[in-house]
Amino acid sequence: MIGILDYGCGNLRSLENALAFLGLASRRVATPEAIAGVDRLIQPGVGHFGHAMTQLRSRSLEAAVKAFAASGRPLLGICLGMQIMFEGSDEAPEVPGLSLLPGRFESFTDSTLKVPHMGWSLVEFGDRMGTAYFVHSYFLPEWNPGTPSQRLGIAQYGRPFVAAFRSSNLAGCQFHPEKSGTWGLGLLKELVTW
Repeated sequence: MIGILDYGCGNLRSLENALAFLGLASRRVATPEAIAGVDRLIQPGVGHFGHAMTQLRSRSLEAAVKAFAASGRPLLGICLGMQIMFEGSDEAPEVPGLSLLPGRFESFTDSTLKVPHMGWSLVEFGDRMGTAYFVHSYFLPEWNPGTPSQRLGIAQYGRPFVAAFRSSNLAGCQFHPEKSGTWGLGLLKELVTW
């Protein structure tokens, strides 16, 4: 069973619809006990880094997500859900993230760019490419978790940034695979069934 983390910071319906379309059973989880009871966890996210972490902490979910990640079961973060897996963000410099992985998100500062980065961009996974739908103002500039299972997707918006990753049982997409057409749905299925 795939759990979709409900912590007040995500458009859960589009993700539920995408998983149902793919024939994958899911349910919303909003308590530590419910998180512990699923095989896989998706952490969506829309909004502000500081607000997302406040919501996780006020609902007593931070420790449960960390325990889930430590158990070795697959955890996928989408958009803001990916960002909060890391140590922090310029969006809320004083607020620590989950620190499941090293790294901090930076803001786009190129004055020639429209921010947020909203729309379709090419994502390159080595020799494999696809077009994905992004809505974000903060990005992970570079990252190397140092694990052999790592798979990085790189996109460009004024500069290269990490668009997707996989490291051990943790994975993330800065873009919305559930809104990225056939290619995105295929990647979502791959990520939640590895």
